[in-house]
Amino acid sequence: MLVVHVQPSDAPPVRYQGRVWVRVGSTLQVATPEEERRLSERRRWRDLPFDSRAVEDATLDDLMLDFIRTSYLPAAVSEEVLQQNQRDIEQQLRSLRFLAVNGKPNYGAVLVFGKDPLQFLPGAYLQFVRFDGTTLTDPVKDQKRLSGPLFEILSKLDDLLSINISTASNPGAGPVEVRVPDYPIQALQQLARNAVMHRVYDQTNTPVRVNWFDDRVEISNPGGLYGHVTKENLGTGATAHRNPLVAEAMRILGYVQTFGIGIPLAKQALEKNGNPPVEFQIQPTFFGATVRGRG
Repeated sequence: MLVVHVQPSDAPPVRYQGRVWVRVGSTLQVATPEEERRLSERRRWRDLPFDSRAVEDATLDDLMLDFIRTSYLPAAVSEEVLQQNQRDIEQQLRSLRFLAVNGKPNYGAVLVFGKDPLQFLPGAYLQFVRFDGTTLTDPVKDQKRLSGPLFEILSKLDDLLSINISTASNPGAGPVEVRVPDYPIQALQQLARNAVMHRVYDQTNTPVRVNWFDDRVEISNPGGLYGHVTKENLGTGATAHRNPLVAEAMRILGYVQTFGIGIPLAKQALEKNGNPPVEFQIQPTFFGATVRGRG
């Protein structure tokens, strides 16, 4: 008897006779381009996450340094450490891992603090469309393109979600007037922030999309599930960060917890508000979440 143990490659995908093969169930088949991309993302060493890679054409002048000094650093580092810290901004950014080994800002820095991230990543924006109906062919009531550094996109997104939520009141339901929104703001925030945090930013010009219909809200992002997160364990606390620098920055800025509880919080808020459960659409190149209105 001959037993052969085959260990995973440190640098997938591995090609044999010009092809990459993947195992699907009990069969082998040629990998699709998206499956090859996912294999590349799983490299265990030598390959940095995308948001840690240097942006060769960027300089510190492309970053909002005043925001970093006055808002981000105080949130990321204790006041005592800041008072004792005499390092310049370049050294501080390096300690926060926003500079690559060659001293250039990385994609994480450009996404979080960049004056114009679209200069380097044309798809790094959020497209919001409010439809007057239930299909993509119905008239558009409102549309917004949110771009700029992530902290500005996330702040504008919160405002946009809030003003589009309708609240119904029932003064005869009891001694105190009962007001119930058609969507709980926390659920929409968690799902939209997840889309911004976990999306694929490289090799795509597709934005995060929020399509608001009369009966539902659809939130989608380019890129499927990442790492060990699967359809089966999605929403159970399993988490893997495709963009770890972006995820950490969003945590420091107070938008996410990075503990894998965003989807559970969204589910809880929907149930409490009386909305149907969130529906997920999961494809190799796409992730979507549909939230339906109450009643």
